Amino acid sequence: MKPSILQTKLWQNFQTTLGATTFSENHPDFSFLAVLHHFKFGDYLYLPYGPYISQKNAAKTAYQALESLAKAKNLTFIRIEPQDPKTASYLLKRPNCQKSKDLSPARTWVLDLTPEKDQILAQMKQNNRNLYRNYAKKGLTIEVSQNPVEDVKYLVKLQKNIAKRNHIIPPDINFLKKQLNQPFAHLYLAKFNQKIIATGICFDDQDTRYYMQAAADDRFRKLSAGTSLLAKMIFDAKDQKLQKFDFWGIAPENAASSHPWAGFTNFKKSFGGYPVDYCGTYDLVFQPTKYHFYRIFRQINRLQRKIFH
Repeated sequence: MKPSILQTKLWQNFQTTLGATTFSENHPDFSFLAVLHHFKFGDYLYLPYGPYISQKNAAKTAYQALESLAKAKNLTFIRIEPQDPKTASYLLKRPNCQKSKDLSPARTWVLDLTPEKDQILAQMKQNNRNLYRNYAKKGLTIEVSQNPVEDVKYLVKLQKNIAKRNHIIPPDINFLKKQLNQPFAHLYLAKFNQKIIATGICFDDQDTRYYMQAAADDRFRKLSAGTSLLAKMIFDAKDQKLQKFDFWGIAPENAASSHPWAGFTNFKKSFGGYPVDYCGTYDLVFQPTKYHFYRIFRQINRLQRKIFH
């Protein structure tokens, strides 16, 4: 298992454009990228999908590095999301380690891109294969935007319609523009009669493409443009010699059909692949009293959002 894109210099550079303060360490057997966050009573660090620990015996040294940083910066806690439960067991068994609500998906779906194209196609459901092979015959064109910062407005417009139907908060367009101004981000567009009816964003690191988000116009659902767009995204990654396609999050194993992620989990699985489980989100607590108040205020804020939204 390699570090997530969220634990790379690419993501650190992006965080810098947002004005964030970051800390990083790189050792032969572990590394981490941490982003500083503030709350009413203090500060904490968040390590999205980090720290990365390649050897089990390096977990203790990684913890010591985090503990030293917490003392030096007077941190209330450090939020971690180590990917591999085997190498991270020392961290998760620390007496000051508490389970938190998962921020990044604790389970994802990955497609191996190293086989031949026909073998990758064979893993997909027949409907997906047919849609990919015939989308041009239906009048669809799929392309990578040459001006993603400008074209992201189409994705936001489609997602606002989805958000309105499902009573959720749509993405912030300025945040997406900053993302798409980074070299690792790409915006795909599916057009029908010159009208954009589906869009999707992906990130690339040195060997993996990540499927981050997408939206489609429900009025054209019979064309299944979102399916064709995702297949094109996959095979473009294959053509670029990337080795894996990460669908970025699925529902937990044995989740009920009522789970909010059930629908897009089935959609992602229909392209073939296999599950990958991560540890989830945990807090290493260094100032228990402040952390207690942090948790109380978080619960109050969640309750207020439920009441007023």
